Amino acid sequence: MKLALHWQILIALVLAAIMGSATGVTGTILGISWIAIYDFIGTLFLNALKMIVIPLVVSAIILGVSNIGGQQGFSRLGLKTLSYYAATGLIAILIGLTLVNIIQPGAGQSEAPVIETNTQLMSAIEGKGMGDIAEIFVRMIPDNIFKAAVEMQMLGLIFFSLLFGFFMTQLTGRPREVMHDFWQAIFEVMMKITHLVMKFAPYGVFGLVAASVARTGFEQFGNLAWFFLTVSLALALHFFVVMPMILKFVGKIQNPWLHYKAMFPALLTAFSTSSSASTLPVTMSNIEHRAGVSNRVTSFVLPLGATVNMDGTALYECVAVLFIAQLFGVDLSWSQQLLVVILALATSIGVAGIPSASLVAISVILLAVGLPIEALGILLVVDRLLDMMRTSVNIFSDSVGAVVIARSEGELNLYSSLEKATEAETSNKA
Repeated sequence: MKLALHWQILIALVLAAIMGSATGVTGTILGISWIAIYDFIGTLFLNALKMIVIPLVVSAIILGVSNIGGQQGFSRLGLKTLSYYAATGLIAILIGLTLVNIIQPGAGQSEAPVIETNTQLMSAIEGKGMGDIAEIFVRMIPDNIFKAAVEMQMLGLIFFSLLFGFFMTQLTGRPREVMHDFWQAIFEVMMKITHLVMKFAPYGVFGLVAASVARTGFEQFGNLAWFFLTVSLALALHFFVVMPMILKFVGKIQNPWLHYKAMFPALLTAFSTSSSASTLPVTMSNIEHRAGVSNRVTSFVLPLGATVNMDGTALYECVAVLFIAQLFGVDLSWSQQLLVVILALATSIGVAGIPSASLVAISVILLAVGLPIEALGILLVVDRLLDMMRTSVNIFSDSVGAVVIARSEGELNLYSSLEKATEAETSNKA
C-alpha cells in the first residue's frame, strides 16, 4: 500500500533530523560533503516551487477577481479578506505581547550580552528605518511589472493582478471570453505542474531540513531556551486554540480538526521551506481539493494572504523586540509596547519583500524604540527553526481565512471529499 504524501513528508522530516545531526557540516561520502548533497536536493525542490509561484499567483488572482462578479462582489470579498487578516494578525501579536510580559525570557541577566556582529545581517539591515514602512506601499505599484516578477515583488504583482482582473470584468462578449479562457488555461496548467512537483516533496523536504539541522545542530538552543519556548508557546496558542475557535464559531465548522488534516501536506511543506510564497501552490491545492473551497474564493484569498497575512511573523517580531529590551534591561512603557504592536502589524504585511525577511523588519522596530539593532545577532541561533514554525502558522491562518470567507459566501459542502476518503480508509482497515 502506497503511503499518503503527508506521511511520506513526515518520515522525510524525521530522517532529515537524524541524518543532519549525525553528519553535521564536516561529514563526507565518496569525497562529497553531505551538506552539499542536502543543499543540492533542497535547492532543486525549492527552485521548482518558486518557478511556479509567479504564473500561479497572477493567473489565480486575475481569475478570482474576474469570477467574483463586478465591483460590488470585489468590494465585498476584499473587505472580508482584509478584515480577517487584520483581526488575526492583531490577535497573534497580542498573544505574543502577553506571554513575553508574563514569562519575561530576557529578564534576569546581570549585564547586557556581548554582541557578535554578523556581517551579512548588518549589510542587509544597513540604512533601514521607519521609511521602510512607507516603502511597503511604494512596492505596491511597480514601475515595471516584468521586473517585479523577476524580483518576486509579490505586493506589486498582486496589485497589478487585482487591477487586471477587475477591469477584465468590464469587457463584454468575445474579448472577455478569450481573456477568461486564457488565464483559466494557465491556472490549470500551473496546478498540474504543482501536483508533479509535490511528488518529489519528500526528497526536497529531506534536503532542506537535513541541511538546516546539520548547520545549526541542537546544542546551541540552551542559551535562548526561554525565548524559544516563549515564541513556541505563543505560536502554539494561536495555531491550536485561536484558529480552531475561529473555524468553529466564525466559520461554523463543526469539526475544526478536519481542517488540520486537509492542510497537513501544506503545513509540512511550509515547515521545511520557511516560505509562504513557495508553499502557496500546495496551500491552494489543499484548500481547493481537500477542504473543498471553491476556486473563486481560493484564487482570491490565498495569494493575497501569502503576502499580507503573516500572523506568525508579526507575533515573532513583537516577542523578539521585547525579549531584546529585557536582555538590555530597558523597561518599555505601555505606549512604547503599543508602538511595537502597531509596527509589528505594519511591517509583517510587507515582510516577504524585504531582504532577510523578518529580521530586517525587527530592525525597523528596534530603531523606533531606541534599541541596538546589532542585538539581532543574538536571535540567529534559533531563528531558522522558529522561521519554519512561524511560516506554518502563517499559511494555516491564510487557509482558515479561505474557509471562513467561503462559508460567509454561502459555500456549505466543505471537507466532503476528505470525509469520504477518511471513511474509505476506515472501511479498508476494518
